[in-house]
Amino acid sequence: MSESLILIADDGPVRTFTLNRPTALNSFTGAMHGELRIGLEAAAADARVRCVVITGAGRGFCAGQDLNDPEMAPAEGGAPDVGAVIDRHYKPLALRIRRMPVPVIAMVNGVAAGAGANFALGCDFVIAARSASFIQAFSKIGLIPDCGGTWLLPRIVGRAMAIGLAMTGDKLPAEEAQRIGLIWRCVDDAALKEETRALAMKLAAMPSAALAATRLAIDEAMPATYAEALSIEARVQGQLGRCGDFAEGVQAFQHKRAPVFRDR
Repeated sequence: MSESLILIADDGPVRTFTLNRPTALNSFTGAMHGELRIGLEAAAADARVRCVVITGAGRGFCAGQDLNDPEMAPAEGGAPDVGAVIDRHYKPLALRIRRMPVPVIAMVNGVAAGAGANFALGCDFVIAARSASFIQAFSKIGLIPDCGGTWLLPRIVGRAMAIGLAMTGDKLPAEEAQRIGLIWRCVDDAALKEETRALAMKLAAMPSAALAATRLAIDEAMPATYAEALSIEARVQGQLGRCGDFAEGVQAFQHKRAPVFRDR
């Protein structure tokens, strides 16, 4: 039996998914997409999971789409239907990450290129090894950023930087990625797993429903007016205020004890 393309491991309330095609820098195939989506769906439905970590096996995080994958074979007219691959795989994957009921951390252990870079940026946190790098490689093969890149990049680093990264396709070292605000944190290679685990455990102990709602509210507010953002806040706070975690948080604060959050 062939080895799984996605390795899954639990560390208490934290579930880690490891992209497992190290000899191909964990580039995506249709089969790999399928395994990852099934795993993420299971994590979303499992109340024991309170944080998700995604990383890559070997020396890379993810080099994007495997151009040798059968799904990239020439279709009618002699060219692959790249748009169909996006609709079939990358769109549902990006939306699944964005709709997870728990925080998602990308632990970038090496190069993250093309769709692999934007897959990481679509997570809530990106922690990268100092030796890692990010490359918007699409212009090198005559394409545009995908896996949400056109939406993510300008919102994270602004239009000028987004245009520069996307058009040049230059390699961006992890340290520089942190400096410009593209990622959450760059750490020494030897500290990557420890730093990621510490963050994951911290998030797992926090109110999951509120964290997921924070992501949603910020995404909704970004294109909104100030008044609309205030209305979004009122709506979401109204929902969270009726949840058990709010009552638990208030009681813990009043009694000067550590809260125990359970909502998801």
